[in-house]
Amino acid sequence: MTTIQDVAAAAGVSRQTVSNVLNSPAIVRPGTREKVEAAVAALGYRPHASARRLRTQKSATIGIRLDPLAADGISGSILDRFLRALTERADRRNLRVLLYTAADATEEIHQFKRLREGADVDAFVLTSTFHGDPRTRWLIENSHPFVTFGRPWGADDETDPQHPWVDVNGRHGISQATTHLLNTGLRRVAYIGWPSPSGTGDDRRMGWRHAMEQSSGLNPGLIASMSAAVDDGVVSGAQAMRELESKFREIDAVVCASDALALGAFMQSGGLIPITGYDNTPVSSSIGISSVDQPIEEVAEGVLELLLGGRNGHAYPEAPGGQPTHRLLEPRLIVRAPLVKVIPTR
Repeated sequence: MTTIQDVAAAAGVSRQTVSNVLNSPAIVRPGTREKVEAAVAALGYRPHASARRLRTQKSATIGIRLDPLAADGISGSILDRFLRALTERADRRNLRVLLYTAADATEEIHQFKRLREGADVDAFVLTSTFHGDPRTRWLIENSHPFVTFGRPWGADDETDPQHPWVDVNGRHGISQATTHLLNTGLRRVAYIGWPSPSGTGDDRRMGWRHAMEQSSGLNPGLIASMSAAVDDGVVSGAQAMRELESKFREIDAVVCASDALALGAFMQSGGLIPITGYDNTPVSSSIGISSVDQPIEEVAEGVLELLLGGRNGHAYPEAPGGQPTHRLLEPRLIVRAPLVKVIPTR
């Protein structure tokens, strides 16, 4: 079994320097750190987890909620991808991911207390953020490290250094999807999203509306009426599509806030008009629905970089040296043509 002394010999440094690279990389010069990291990779060295936890009084564990299973099996797939990406990248850093369940924000706070009292986790990663989220407020008030996948959504706290976050620019993604359709000569591009208030949903709706007002040539009143708001899901997407069809004699295309809504709209329309979803799930690719793809691997990497930060391999609430405490990543549009036509669900 490779030891820390073997790594030190291979890198030409002391045993303490190797320990510093593994536990406090920020205090080691970049050139030396790179030599040690190269030796660690070449020798396949992994620190003894139990001994490291005893020495540092850290669990080397990140807690994250396992979200309830979506009824249609589609809406939760993006968080499943994130969980896998986070776990893979945490493992490369010799960290573990602990899953817990909670039905709502209040129950999740109870989980925070339980896991904190038992010293089971060093930090939390939160998902499904919303304005006034009590989970983040509790973690900040109790000085417990965390990063969220999703913005705070408050007007005055998106740049709060106590709330590090990583998110994807949904407004830009939906705007890009809408602009693409308009550039093909279509004009009556409708939108199906979620009821307001919804930080994520309202952000995506604004992307559609901005693109329509800039490039469709339609008056703002008409544009505003070409939008439906329903709860997420395939059945809801079909229902919203029926509402739009009953209000307008002609719809050229539809952009949706999720692939679940897009699938419902696709089934209702029979695939006769372009439908664009969001999240680029396996469902959208198998049917041939265009969709906005979130860079989930980049999100997971960004979460861990903000979470770890170089201080003894564990999280802290405020980045040193004026480093950014949040990241907004850009999605990309995946354009497809439907592979099948279906009988509309009239």
